[in-house]
Amino acid sequence: MFSRWFSKRNRVKVPEPRLRLPELPWRRMGGILVAVLATCACALVLVHTLDQPVKHVQLEGKFLRVSPVQIEQAVATMAAGGFLSLNLEDVRRAVASVPWVDKVRVERSWPNSLRVRVIEHIPAARWGDDGLLNTRGELFLTDARHIPAELPRLDGPPGTQSKVAKLYLSTYPRLLAVGLSLASVKLDLRGAWELSLAHGVQVRLGRQDVEGRLERFIRVASPAVSTRLNEVSYIDMRYSNGFSVGWTARTGNQSGGTREPVPNA
Repeated sequence: MFSRWFSKRNRVKVPEPRLRLPELPWRRMGGILVAVLATCACALVLVHTLDQPVKHVQLEGKFLRVSPVQIEQAVATMAAGGFLSLNLEDVRRAVASVPWVDKVRVERSWPNSLRVRVIEHIPAARWGDDGLLNTRGELFLTDARHIPAELPRLDGPPGTQSKVAKLYLSTYPRLLAVGLSLASVKLDLRGAWELSLAHGVQVRLGRQDVEGRLERFIRVASPAVSTRLNEVSYIDMRYSNGFSVGWTARTGNQSGGTREPVPNA
C-alpha cells in the first residue's frame, strides 16, 4: 500500500500539447501584395495610355460596287471605343452588312489604325426580277438597281436558290459542248423544270426523271432541231420515249420518237 502511494506522488504529469498555428511570413506576403498592386496599376496606366481613339482606317480590296465611303461609315458606327478595347467582331459585322460585301477581315494596325480588307460578291446569275446570286448560289441582293444584261436568269420558289443554281451550273457546260447557250432556268411551284436557250427556245423537262430527260435532249432532240432553232418555240421532253416540238410558224409538228398523246409530268 505504501509503495502504491509513493508511486502516485512521484508520478510526473506530462503537459497536454497545445495547438499552435503556423507562423505566416506576413512581411513577405505584404511585399508580394504590394508588387502585384503596383503591377496592376502600371498595367492600367499603360492600357489607358495605349487605348486611344482609332484615328485611321486603312482599306484594302477592289472596290467596284462598294465605295470606300460606305466602309468608313460602317466602321465609324462601331469604332467609338479605344484602339485596344474596340471589338473587332462588331466592326466586321457592321462592314459585312454593307450591300455587295462578301467577306471582311479587320485587324489592328499599331498604334491607332484599323486595317479593313473587303472582298465583294461576284454576281453569277440573276434571281427573279431584282435579285442577284453569287458564285456559290447564294442570294446576296434582293433589290438590285442595275443587273448586268449578260447574266443568266434563274427563277424558283423562295429558298430554292441553291438548288436552281446547281442545275444551271451543271447544265450550262453540257449545252455549250453541243453549241447551245443556256439563258435561264426556272423551277415552278409544282416542282417542274424549264430551260430557256439563248435563241428563245423553251425546253420543258417537267418534274420526273429530269436528268434523264436532259440527257435525251442533248443527245437526241438538240441535233434534230439544231439547224432550225430560229423556227422552234419549245421542245417538250416530258414523254417516256420521245419529244415534241412547238414551231413558231405553221410548219407542222415533229417528234423525235413515239409520242404519247399527253406528256408525263
